[in-house]
Amino acid sequence: MGKFYYEHYRNTSIGMCLADTLDEMISDGRIVPQLAVKIMENFDKAMGDALAERVKSKMSFKGHLDTYRLCDEVWTFIIKQPTFRFENETVSTEKVRIIAQSSKQK
Repeated sequence: MGKFYYEHYRNTSIGMCLADTLDEMISDGRIVPQLAVKIMENFDKAMGDALAERVKSKMSFKGHLDTYRLCDEVWTFIIKQPTFRFENETVSTEKVRIIAQSSKQK
């Protein structure tokens, strides 16, 4: 059985631009909807694979856990007043949502 990829990255600016472009191409009759679905599935796979293989940076954070939930094996955490510490930088914000999933197959 192949690896399952989540659709989290479709809500990023690049994912939304891709979806808008595919919608426009469908409206113009340049591609069929089935091709757009396949392209989005490939996008999900490429984003998951690229982040898993290429990102080597580390960071830590502190904050107050406001909300958490587990749905379909995906954790969502809402952290208030988080402070993120990177190698050479510290960043704070009012609130952040963290979505986490297992990178390993069961």
